[in-house]
Amino acid sequence: MLGGHDARRADEDHAEPNQQWQPVFDKLSHSLVGRLCQTLAKHDGVSQKRPTKSANLKSAIHNPKSELGSPLAFEPIFMERMWGGRRLESEFQKKLPPQKRIGESWEIVDRADAQSVVSSGPMRGKTLHELWTQHRWEVFGKVPETPRFPLLFKILDAQEKLSLQVHPPGNVASRLGGEPKSEFWYVVAADPGAELFVGFREPITRDRFEKGLRKGTVIDHVHRIAVQAGDAVFLPAGRVHAIGAGNLLIEIQQNSDTTYRTFDWNRIDPATGTKRNLHVEQAIQCIDFEDVQPRLIEAEGELLVSNSLFEIRKWNLDDAREAAPLRQFAIACCLTGNLSCGKSKLAPGEFFLISAHSEERQLNPLAPDTSLLRITIPV
Repeated sequence: MLGGHDARRADEDHAEPNQQWQPVFDKLSHSLVGRLCQTLAKHDGVSQKRPTKSANLKSAIHNPKSELGSPLAFEPIFMERMWGGRRLESEFQKKLPPQKRIGESWEIVDRADAQSVVSSGPMRGKTLHELWTQHRWEVFGKVPETPRFPLLFKILDAQEKLSLQVHPPGNVASRLGGEPKSEFWYVVAADPGAELFVGFREPITRDRFEKGLRKGTVIDHVHRIAVQAGDAVFLPAGRVHAIGAGNLLIEIQQNSDTTYRTFDWNRIDPATGTKRNLHVEQAIQCIDFEDVQPRLIEAEGELLVSNSLFEIRKWNLDDAREAAPLRQFAIACCLTGNLSCGKSKLAPGEFFLISAHSEERQLNPLAPDTSLLRITIPV
């Protein structure tokens, strides 16, 4: 443990195909883990009724002198990956555990096996699941009814290629016992020659795809896109994809951890001395074989993507700006420069959540060329 953060080791890029994948922890090092387990046992997977009394929270929100109106920041959870590195430390000054290849920083998450915990202020120590189940109206406003906070925010450091994989659409996920997952990538930094693998170069049949897997030539059928900082792509469920080496990405996704691997570059996991498991049969049922040459997102002004899951905008913050209208929450991720909201500050690679009823809603640039991603959930 370093700086109060977890470091966890799992054998997956994102998940085992089982619907209840559990990562294997090196250590559960969070000082609050005992209370967290009790909280999860009490609230796991159950949408709680809104409490009839949350006087302390409500009074604090409406008290302009209270720090509770300030944005909520969370402790990141670091995930060790065989393809990861140390770039989260060099680029974003995150306090990584020593001598570990950290591939993912889970910044905001509400899952049974991974919980974001508020890092400071009057709500310090509360989990995201507690906020979602006990204080939903005050913190999140009017949002879709779901058992857990419906999004998951990560930063990915791909020093090596990830496996070629796919996530299931809703109808297939229910049949396979997994969770549907669509996601968005924003390229924060990319080495020269870095690329993403998304969709197919040309329409392909299932038989031809399986033949390519057997021969080890399947990647010849996959569409490659050269990327640089500032590029973004949307990955609907069913789109075959892989992250190329040398990419540092922000990932915004459905709250799901179901991934099916089809090809892993014939690598040997140094931790086990064996090849990682593939999930070809499950993946075949999910892949959209007519998904040909998808493109990077072409922004419409500030708007990058808007669908039923999330709306993501990129703001170049030259002047103070309201994060979202009152009674609507928003999440901000600093990309460049620095910004503040109330007493809270954000540096590149940091996130915070502006509560729906917070009176401190102005995002203020603290440096030239400040930019951010602003994320909301459409209602």
